[in-house]
This record gives sequence, structure tokens and C-alpha cells, in this order.
Amino acid sequence: MPSTQQPPTPAYVGRFAPSPTGPLHFGSLITAVASYCDAKSQHGQWLVRIEDTDIPRIFPNSEQHILSCIEAFGFEPDAQIIFQKDRLALYQNILEQLHTKNWVYACQCTRKMLGSNAIYSGTCRHLQLPFQDQAIRLKVIDQNICFEDRLQGRHCSNLKDDLGDFVLKRRDGIINYQLAVVVDDYLQGITHVVRGADLLDNTQRQMWLAQVLGYPLLHYMHLPLAMNGQGQKLSKQNMATALIPKNAPYDLQQALQALRQPAVDLDTPQNMLKQAIAQWNVASIPHQMQLAENYQ
Repeated sequence: MPSTQQPPTPAYVGRFAPSPTGPLHFGSLITAVASYCDAKSQHGQWLVRIEDTDIPRIFPNSEQHILSCIEAFGFEPDAQIIFQKDRLALYQNILEQLHTKNWVYACQCTRKMLGSNAIYSGTCRHLQLPFQDQAIRLKVIDQNICFEDRLQGRHCSNLKDDLGDFVLKRRDGIINYQLAVVVDDYLQGITHVVRGADLLDNTQRQMWLAQVLGYPLLHYMHLPLAMNGQGQKLSKQNMATALIPKNAPYDLQQALQALRQPAVDLDTPQNMLKQAIAQWNVASIPHQMQLAENYQ
């Protein structure tokens, strides 16, 4: 008689979650390599999620470029790739749950009204505005939220003092990154997040939202950023060079070198990643916010 028991949940489920606001670049590759090797070296799973809730900012053909690079560079996701733009109703449902529990409220403040204020003062918190055509903010409380990053060390933030109530849905209807990422990490069973240090200051927001929703805490590792010759992080906005699939073996070698990992033989991407996984050593990754070298 076949067993009806569920297979055990892996102790490590990681993910690579690029946004298709432009083609993948070398900085993206560093994150993909690190997240993949870290998961596989611990016999875990590695998932891919396309974070495309900001539909107006999707760059033409960038989603296809991401998928082509994942294949060309030898990465093998352990589940079907999901696209956040297909899950908007799900995020809306979570917002309604938060509304029912009085954790969110409508906000009519525009950027012009807020000016240069980085900390939201709660202007609309008690106005009980209708939710239609307004931004939706999550309430924060006066408490320290701390976590131990595997590379960057201990980080703490009091969201009330450092940020204020933050937006989960924009007034134009776009679901905010903070909401979508927390919900999908939970639903995909993610246990470990490996990403760039530019996202470090998002972590306490995501931890707080996860706490409100009753989701488990995750393990975080924020990687040093690849910088260009002008001292800017490699990004789509800064016109970082797009990855070229046929250059995959050479780019993989460079990414592993940037992460201070042992050298791998020039081979097929799949074989190079297998060798990288066998040699993976987190302690060798630079424990800083930026890599010292310049990249394109």
C-alpha cells in the first residue's frame, strides 16, 4: 500500500528572484551563483521567482533574457518558475486579511506632500479613509527588530523611529515589493535568503510583516555589491552590461572569483557549478557591503 505521508520539508530552500526591469547583469549573476551554491552545498532546493508586480517598469524582452540566462548558465531550479504578476489577486487577498485585523490603513499623502521626509509620521493613520485609489500602509510599533546576517553581522532597526508605517500597495494599484516578497517566500517555503547588500535595509520591514502575518523567520545573507568604475553599484539603471549566454563559462569563473571561491575548471556551466558547489565556502566571501574591484 503506497505511503500517504508527505515527504519531509527540506531544511534549506533558497531562491533567486530577479526583477525584469532590465536584462540580467554581472551583479545579478553573483547573486544567482551564491544563492545556488549555498543551497546546493547544503543539499537544499533552489527556486526562481520573477518579481514583476511593477508591470509598467517591465523592460521589453527582459523576462525572456532572464530565463535564457538561467538555462545557459547551467542553473537548474527545483520547481516551476513563478511570475508575481500572475499572483496579484493573492496579494490583494492578504491585504484584505490585514485590513480585517486592523493592521493597514489608507493613506492619501503624496510624495509632494511628504517632501523630503524619510520617516512617515502617521498623518493618515486615524483618518479611516476609504481604501479605493489610496496607498495602503502597514502599521509598525515601537520595538527593535534585530537579525544576524551571515555576512554582514547583527543589524537592528526600530521601524517607528527609522521609517514609520510603510506602503504595501501604491495609490496607482501596484503591489509593493515588500508585500509580494514576504507572501511568496512563505508560500514557496523559503528558509534562506541570499541577495545583494542593497536590500539589507528592507529586511526588518519584511521581518515585521512576516511577524504580523504569523510567518516563520528566515535566515539572511546579504552579499557585497559589484561596483562600476564610477563607484555605482551594477544595476539596470546604471546601464550595467547585459549577460551574454555564450560567455557563461567565463562569467561564471569571474563571479566565483568575485566571491573569493576556489577556482573551477573551464568547462560546461553545469560541470563548473558542480565543482563550485563541492568547494563552496561562505567564510571566504568578503564580509563587507561592496566588492573592491570594478566591474561592468
